[in-house]
Amino acid sequence: MTTGSLRISRSRGALSGIILVLLGIWGGLIAFVGPYFHYAYTPDKAWTYNTGRLWLEILPAVGAFVGGLILVVSKHRVGAMFGAWLAALSGAWFAVGPVLSPLWNNGVTATGAPVGSTTLIRTVEQIGFFTGLGVVIVFVAAAALGRLTAVRPAQVTVVPEPEPVPETTRASAVPEETTPASTVPEETTPTSTIATADTRRNS
Repeated sequence: MTTGSLRISRSRGALSGIILVLLGIWGGLIAFVGPYFHYAYTPDKAWTYNTGRLWLEILPAVGAFVGGLILVVSKHRVGAMFGAWLAALSGAWFAVGPVLSPLWNNGVTATGAPVGSTTLIRTVEQIGFFTGLGVVIVFVAAAALGRLTAVRPAQVTVVPEPEPVPETTRASAVPEETTPASTVPEETTPTSTIATADTRRNS
């Protein structure tokens, strides 16, 4: 990959970056503001912090936010790809982190429990907080990576070959080599020489 191909326009990853920034904001704030709308995990009190929210919501949200921001502002292919990968890994952690959290939380899921009153609401909370959010972040980041890895082929300028000139045209185009009449000296005999020759014959 040449140095020129590493430069990209900001529009290449801007839309994906903006979406990732918004998803990162959602993932980082929903746990703290969701209780206002009865959309929460325990503890279902607004602005309540615990280590489970730090590892499973705040950190991946920051990763998605920073990755999207890099995509928005970067004009270098490698930097933009780093942002996309950071967001993709953060989205994957949103999806699989709750499943792995019992490994360090004494066998209990560190997310808490959804507080919805029905199975449907609890499912929507699971999707909006973790699984669905992570899948969407991974999808958007993957789309950005696809656009960033596509290198446009270099434009090649084709110079058309000149058309062959017919022999008749070529012959008529060559000028004949002529000498102007004014430049040819006339062969003359001086008058004095002719008079001397006549005098000798008469004598």
